[in-house]
Amino acid sequence: MTDAAEIERIKDHGDVRSEEMLLNMGPQHPSTHGVFRVVIRSDGEIILDAESHIGYLHRCFEKICESVNYTKATPYTDRLDYLMAMGNNLGYALAVEKLLGVEVPERAQYIRVIVTELSRIASHLLAIGTYGMDIGAITPFLYCFRDREKILYILETICGQRLNYNYVRIGGVAYDVDDAMLKMTREFCDYFLPRVMEYNDLLTYNGIFLERTGNVGVLPADLAIAYGCTGPVLRGSGVKRDLRKDAPYAVYDRFDFEIPVGSGEAGTVGDCFDRYMVRMREMIESTKIIQQALDQIPEGDFKHPKVKLKPKVPAGDAYTAVENARGELGFYLIADGSDTAFRLKCRSPAFSNVSVLHEISRGAMVADMVAIIGSLDIVMGEIDR
Repeated sequence: MTDAAEIERIKDHGDVRSEEMLLNMGPQHPSTHGVFRVVIRSDGEIILDAESHIGYLHRCFEKICESVNYTKATPYTDRLDYLMAMGNNLGYALAVEKLLGVEVPERAQYIRVIVTELSRIASHLLAIGTYGMDIGAITPFLYCFRDREKILYILETICGQRLNYNYVRIGGVAYDVDDAMLKMTREFCDYFLPRVMEYNDLLTYNGIFLERTGNVGVLPADLAIAYGCTGPVLRGSGVKRDLRKDAPYAVYDRFDFEIPVGSGEAGTVGDCFDRYMVRMREMIESTKIIQQALDQIPEGDFKHPKVKLKPKVPAGDAYTAVENARGELGFYLIADGSDTAFRLKCRSPAFSNVSVLHEISRGAMVADMVAIIGSLDIVMGEIDR
């Protein structure tokens, strides 16, 4: 990266003539990962500034949830971060359950953890595979989708859907899991752990990949915190913050797992490579969580027997948050005693993460913008909720 002061010095030099350009990247650009537009102000190949434009995919999620009952709102949460929809279901259900004052059965808690961590791995596989393709590596994309397909098959077997699940419900989960499903999940874990080394051989330590991601898009820890970044984007900057450890929900406090953080392995702490590596290592930790959950899962109910299909939630307000694949996904719920939310506000981690784009792209090359956007792993359904 070129220092901003150095850029200005070069431009002001009497022997050098420069001309700024405005370049549109998106909203249909394949590497913007959704209908997302970036207006780049550049001096030749050097980015002077980048302005993010969102709002091409508004879904009125929050207002819709104030128009349907609490149970009918659950499928709409799937459409937020549609790559980790189980986590969306869970975050919303926790908010309603907090106001209802219900204790979710233990078996349902373990099932929630298993399906949520499977979704996290599937999301990270898509992020890593498409990130490699953005930079020019096709084969890792095919390998990642091969293994992601195995996860989607498991989730489809459990709940009948491959993407928008509507599975984690208020009070528990929609259906119980049988021994065959649990055996299938365990076999996937045994299969998957060695595959991570395969991804490293294919992509992680490839010389071209290291050059394209090391020392690019560096996000210092203090800047990440100031912008409210969470998830792998924050942890890539060296901050060990994960709600599963810091504010445990479900039964995450019963599992032994590590929180990977950026180490500057390819250059500088907080660069694109660190954000990529956090996701790579998180897949290993998620697999360990699933294995422990499979060992500990008890018998019992999969849903609270007293939670009705159209529950009336006592008046009050609650905020709950879960650690989704992109960071802290929060739901602030205000109830008025009816069967419909008075107000629902969603805290989108991808929105905060993309807000830092202009800060970390200044001084980079235009070609680096693809690598920087991909390292943030944004989902526009959540940003334009």
